[in-house]
Amino acid sequence: MDNIIIFSAPSGSGKTTIINKLLKKFPKLEFSVSATNRDPRDDESHGIHYYFLSQDEFNSKITNGEFLEWEEVYGGAMYGTLLSEIDRICKSGKVALFDLDVHGALKVKKKFTNAFLIFVLPPSIEDLKERLEKRSSETPEFLEKRLDKAKEEIMHATKFDYILLNDDVDEALVEIHDVIHDFLEHKLVPSTFRIVD
Repeated sequence: MDNIIIFSAPSGSGKTTIINKLLKKFPKLEFSVSATNRDPRDDESHGIHYYFLSQDEFNSKITNGEFLEWEEVYGGAMYGTLLSEIDRICKSGKVALFDLDVHGALKVKKKFTNAFLIFVLPPSIEDLKERLEKRSSETPEFLEKRLDKAKEEIMHATKFDYILLNDDVDEALVEIHDVIHDFLEHKLVPSTFRIVD
């Protein structure tokens, strides 16, 4: 497989905003749609936001080796990257851009050492908590679970090729735009990127 770009971040770090902006800026990138066993939300469509599978379908694809990687993330919610999705993107001549949880990203890196892993870091756990509270979509208990998971995910950040601090989204976009440009032009390769302290 050719170049792969993977973004990971704790929920609420601004990763989705950054990914969507990059997809508009770089026509060479194509988003890799993940599969999940959870039900779609009101604003989500099959094949665009996720491939929505039943639990039986998901389990069958695990058994048949149809996933590049998969994880159980929150209380039975499973997410995975279908090999067929990667084949689709590669055949189109584009570069696959993934949005994966930390463990999924590191699994892919073991299989594809040329994958470029980017960790989007919030300014602080306190800032992250404020962002999640503003969503008003979490129960207090689930919010605490997300924050505990965020702390665990941040511990793995130094295993990534690049750490992008998202203190100001406009500044973060300028920074990562230049990095992605150089990566796509083969001016930089994974493991030689500057790690931001």
